[in-house]
Amino acid sequence: MMELRKTLTGRIALTVVATLILLFLALPIVVILVTSFSNNAFAAFPPEAWTLNWYRALFADGSKWPAALSLSALVAALSTVFSLIIGVTAATALVRSELPLRSAVFALVLGPLLIPQIVTALGLFLLFEPAAMLGSPIAIALGHTVLASPIAVLILIATLRGIDERLEDAAASMGAGRLTIARKITFPLAAPGMIAAAIFSFITSFDEFYISQFLSSVDTVTLPVQVYNSLTFEIDPSVTAVSAILIAFAVLALGLVALVRWIGTGRQESLLSVENTVGVAAPGGETV
Repeated sequence: MMELRKTLTGRIALTVVATLILLFLALPIVVILVTSFSNNAFAAFPPEAWTLNWYRALFADGSKWPAALSLSALVAALSTVFSLIIGVTAATALVRSELPLRSAVFALVLGPLLIPQIVTALGLFLLFEPAAMLGSPIAIALGHTVLASPIAVLILIATLRGIDERLEDAAASMGAGRLTIARKITFPLAAPGMIAAAIFSFITSFDEFYISQFLSSVDTVTLPVQVYNSLTFEIDPSVTAVSAILIAFAVLALGLVALVRWIGTGRQESLLSVENTVGVAAPGGETV
């Protein structure tokens, strides 16, 4: 690979290959975006004419999409809260403490990502069905948390490992307790990672289909389940408009994550520069 970069032909070849790969990955997204403005009732591509009717139909009287969107937003918000609680607790224990059997705990946390989602969904169905919780937003949110929390844990582990421990040592050397250090140093610096974890947890829950399908009822249908029903039982071109909106939401979310992490990196660098200038106070009052 390094040899290819040294020659003009190699650089051109790498550029062409990279461009083709990016186009291949972006092509389905482009097709959905373009088709959402088609006037064809069968969502044909390429469009013969352009219209905004399918976007208007999403919020027309009698439309099922607003209720599905509201439920998905509610479930995703609950799942995000649950995932952050689990993520902060687990990541702190794995990174900042001498936890016994750390590797086993880490593998257990990542387990839901390795198990097929339909298996997890079936297990949750068998768990919640005897408790008469099928169709409950709380049950669906708890089910989504099983998949969203490992992602939050991974992000927060990387975030905590990226925080320079000298900042915490400096606070401890000046008499700050663990809670004070966590409240004044660790959590503020980890805030960008926590926001990123929240965003990815929300997206994971919002897009989850299998668990929603197993745990939903006739009256509680999430957006992915409604998309599936519209494609299976009827021909509804509004699905392309919904998909386009979800794509735009995902792009905005990723942009927000990048912005937040960039701001967080600058904050830590500024604190490190202050710490290097002042020095770390030793217990005897000297600086090191």
